[in-house]
Amino acid sequence: MFETIVMRAVGHVRGGRSKPVDDGWDTVTAQIELDAAQFQPDAVAALDSFSHIEVIFHFDQAPPECVNTGARHPRGNTAWPKVGIFAQRGKDRPNRAGVTVCRLLSVNGLSLSVQGLDAIDGTPVLDIKPFMRGFLPRGEIREPEWAGELMREYW
Repeated sequence: MFETIVMRAVGHVRGGRSKPVDDGWDTVTAQIELDAAQFQPDAVAALDSFSHIEVIFHFDQAPPECVNTGARHPRGNTAWPKVGIFAQRGKDRPNRAGVTVCRLLSVNGLSLSVQGLDAIDGTPVLDIKPFMRGFLPRGEIREPEWAGELMREYW
């Protein structure tokens, strides 16, 4: 039996895009506003010494009834093979969780200015971590050709 996990958002995305568009995220700037009821500014002390952060967020505007637990063509493109939901990064996944590494432009109190976060205005942020080279994968990275095609215009 798998347990239910309840999380509380640490903040929300403010600004940036209001609609989930598939491509061109690299130039999008937004703010992450941390919840002042939970955090003091010391929660982000020294975060500005990192160039990038990992943001874990919830695709809250992806309808639960659209969640996919099997295989599908990424982005509905039948030129690409059907692959399992865990072999792609789409928003209609079982827990509707998203993860992105984005540029941290500045930290002002509990407000983080970021660029390249592919989450829309109002998105709940579940966690933030500094991006560290030491956590990059070791060894060779491989991916199917369709994944490179999908990402060609994403950033």
